[in-house]
Amino acid sequence: MTGKAAVYGLIAGAAGVAAMTLAEKIEQQFTKRPDSYVPAHTLERLLGRPHKPDSERLGFNWAMHWGQGILLGVVRGLMAESGYRGPVGSFLFMNLRLICDQAQENATGVGAPPWTWPKDEQAIDLLHKGVYAFTTGAVADMLIAGPYRHPVARVGWTIGERP
Repeated sequence: MTGKAAVYGLIAGAAGVAAMTLAEKIEQQFTKRPDSYVPAHTLERLLGRPHKPDSERLGFNWAMHWGQGILLGVVRGLMAESGYRGPVGSFLFMNLRLICDQAQENATGVGAPPWTWPKDEQAIDLLHKGVYAFTTGAVADMLIAGPYRHPVARVGWTIGERP
């Protein structure tokens, strides 16, 4: 693992958050869904800060939204460097992003498990996390060279695949 992959991962993460934010703003024009302040309230709980209304938490919202997305880009950069690339690497990374969000939101008591959400909110969240993950992945894969060697294909255990 190199520091270069981590730095490029930060750049990829920033690109992913920018794309996700743009997608959210476009989606909100159609759905009329209000901004979510769950990131802000999650951060206030993680920092042990007193609860404040949404109108007083814009900075916390941006810090959590952008900060988490940029920092997680480091992981995608390291994934690209070690061979987890392309759509499969981005799909795996999308799940990591979802887990990070849900773990923090639910551990702090701010969020609720996604299976309790309305179906449209579940779909919207998956869409936006997908935009984030696949944009981050595309940028990371473009900036970061893959592994020096590729893994050797494993021999299957089924009868038709044995030598």
